[in-house]
Amino acid sequence: MTDNPQRATLDSAPEVRAWQRMLSGRRLDLLDPSSSDIAIEDIAHGLARVARWNGQTVGDHAFSVAQHALLVEEILSAVEPGIEGRWRLAALLHDAPEYVIGDLISPFKAAVGLDYKAFEARLLDAIHHRFGLPSALPASVAGAIKNADRIAAYHEATLLAGFTQDEADRYFGKPAQLPDALRRIMAQLHGQPTATAQAAFLARFRMLHTQDPEVT
Repeated sequence: MTDNPQRATLDSAPEVRAWQRMLSGRRLDLLDPSSSDIAIEDIAHGLARVARWNGQTVGDHAFSVAQHALLVEEILSAVEPGIEGRWRLAALLHDAPEYVIGDLISPFKAAVGLDYKAFEARLLDAIHHRFGLPSALPASVAGAIKNADRIAAYHEATLLAGFTQDEADRYFGKPAQLPDALRRIMAQLHGQPTATAQAAFLARFRMLHTQDPEVT
């Protein structure tokens, strides 16, 4: 019998579950994610069901993180036409951890602090390892993806999420003139049914993943 009642309480406390069961049957340890427990089908399923902008977008369907990922990869490819396929894949997967942790809006991410960012980084590292990408992207590639992400956010904000252009200019920075093809795509942004977004994300992943022989 222990003389420390606090210790006795801790010893008798039930084990805290730190893993999530995926529909693929995998169990992903959220505190120590392993690349072997990551499947693209789970990522696509989750991202197609996570709403950008906390769901505060116009239309009958949410604009999902899966759609945002496709948009960022498309912008990157248009702005950097000679970029390698592996880096386009990295752009497609740049928000992949959100299939588990959801899409926190930027103000809330700042409030949560570094622990959240560290968790997100560990999970992205496992995802990169699973699909043959380096843990740390080259600075030029990371910068190009971030630029594409900001361009996507600017147009999503103004076309879908009710931001004024002045607000979007302030928070995301006014993007440079886009190629005509991208301008047409932006003008047609809308939320899609989850099945449509999920299928499109999977199809793009499979094309990019098999395109570069150095990506395993």
